[in-house]
Amino acid sequence: GVTLPRKAKMAAAARIKSLLQGGKVARVFNCGQFLSHKFVEIVAHHGGYDGVFIDQEHAPGNSAMDVELAALAASASGLDSFVRRPATDYATAMAPLEAGAGGVLFSMIRDADHAEEAMQWVKFKPRGNRGLFGANRDARYGLLHVKKYVAKANAESLVGMQIETEAALDDVEKIAQIPDLDLVFVGPYDLSQVLGVTGEVDHPLVWDAISKVSAACKASGVAWGVVPKDDDYAKRAMDLGCQMFLAGHDFAVIHSGIKATLQAYPSLFDTTSN
Repeated sequence: GVTLPRKAKMAAAARIKSLLQGGKVARVFNCGQFLSHKFVEIVAHHGGYDGVFIDQEHAPGNSAMDVELAALAASASGLDSFVRRPATDYATAMAPLEAGAGGVLFSMIRDADHAEEAMQWVKFKPRGNRGLFGANRDARYGLLHVKKYVAKANAESLVGMQIETEAALDDVEKIAQIPDLDLVFVGPYDLSQVLGVTGEVDHPLVWDAISKVSAACKASGVAWGVVPKDDDYAKRAMDLGCQMFLAGHDFAVIHSGIKATLQAYPSLFDTTSN
């Protein structure tokens, strides 16, 4: 089983990776539609989270500067950070790392060969083919010796692959065996669509697929994560060995906050129709 951590006192950098490697649970908050450095800081003020999940897949309007400012805010607030984006090309794959994010989660992975190609985009030699420029944020703007920087970046950067296509699900055992892979991530809604039960994330077919991912990760010693729709979903996934939970979304807390405010002033607002 996995162990819930106490309040983490480790450095923000590589916190999520350290938790996963230690067999512990990592809890992350999704900042996508309303990404800003101030929003990241507010999440940190509330405590409980280990990092922020910065979305550039379903929030393509988030620019490189948005990512850099969010990563800066996370680091300054004691949070780790990683960026989700489609595995389309080298330049966009490695950009989040050079902006200071702690890792990259690749979405829309087709198969093990595609996952290996993406891995090589974000790792320096001898593991990969990432271009070397030793003056980015992750190199402390040139203060780290190049050899130390390369070794540190390869060792500490989090790399994950998302299982959300039929081909990736079929190939999940091979994907989980890719060297230096830190995380296999499951999007239940994406899987439900692939499996022909769109939106039914509690459907037996979806849980069968999640169980398949769990088994593949257990066999390869790789952590896996999920987006749980509620606490019962999280508990069931945890029982299957899930270690990373994307529990909390910027758009959801804005909706719930506005709704709570409307309900707090019944003399001013008619909420019966909402």
